[in-house]
Amino acid sequence: MNDDYPADDACRIPADGSFRIDSAAQQPPADFNSRQIRALFKAGISGLDDLQRRFYAQNSHALLLIFQGMDAAGKDGTIRAVLREVDPAGCQVKSFKQPSSLELKHDFLWRTMSHLPERGHIGVFNRSYYEEVLIARVHPELLAAQKLPPLADPADRWQQRYESICEHEHHLARNGTLILKFFLNISATEQRRRFLKRLEQPEKHWKFSAQDVAERGYWQDYMHAYEQALNATSRPWAPWYAVPADDKTYMRYKVADIVTRTLQRLDPRYPTPEPALLEQLQAARRTLKNE
Repeated sequence: MNDDYPADDACRIPADGSFRIDSAAQQPPADFNSRQIRALFKAGISGLDDLQRRFYAQNSHALLLIFQGMDAAGKDGTIRAVLREVDPAGCQVKSFKQPSSLELKHDFLWRTMSHLPERGHIGVFNRSYYEEVLIARVHPELLAAQKLPPLADPADRWQQRYESICEHEHHLARNGTLILKFFLNISATEQRRRFLKRLEQPEKHWKFSAQDVAERGYWQDYMHAYEQALNATSRPWAPWYAVPADDKTYMRYKVADIVTRTLQRLDPRYPTPEPALLEQLQAARRTLKNE
């Protein structure tokens, strides 16, 4: 299970707690070549189509992709670009917004349970239960609506949730779900540029909220929350990848590359028919040819 994921990728966050968000790349490498990366990306998503078909046919594992990042980091566009060649029948995408009144009556993992991918499928969480250790940590007043039992030390809440997340993901991994988690690491400068671009394009006004600008005032709080959460929950069975997000082309290429290499390591195969079924197929073939 621990060998299912690309360990040689510079974006992978180690499980030893050494990740520092201040030193994590937000820009592509110095030798980044946009034209070459576009060609690699195109070839990669084409190959992903074949891998997904074999993955679906083998029907032994599920793949869960989790995307987190600040507003305008590119989650929607990356999901759309990376999976555009994949058969929709084998892919499920769920975006998690503000919890409903029903969801608030349950534990913080409950609302994601029914959206987990089944075997043979790729599931995508656009935001996830990680919001409960990110935005809820930056804005702890949100916890009041959850009516949680009191703790002697309220700070223990986050460690308990990290433990719950790790146990949950370990359980999924033991039962055949591959988990890839992507932190799209955008800079405050690039976020500002993208916000301004949205405001200049009427067709993108629907994506903008005044609250998006207000949240920029909590940037350092969010960075602290991300660093803590990623260090606490990047594990061999469910690794985090901090993907530079200031350049969309490079970001999408990196995500596609990690997903593709993960499925390549699994090496899914089309099922081989049992001898009795193979004989039936051959008999059917002879019947059809002799009509």
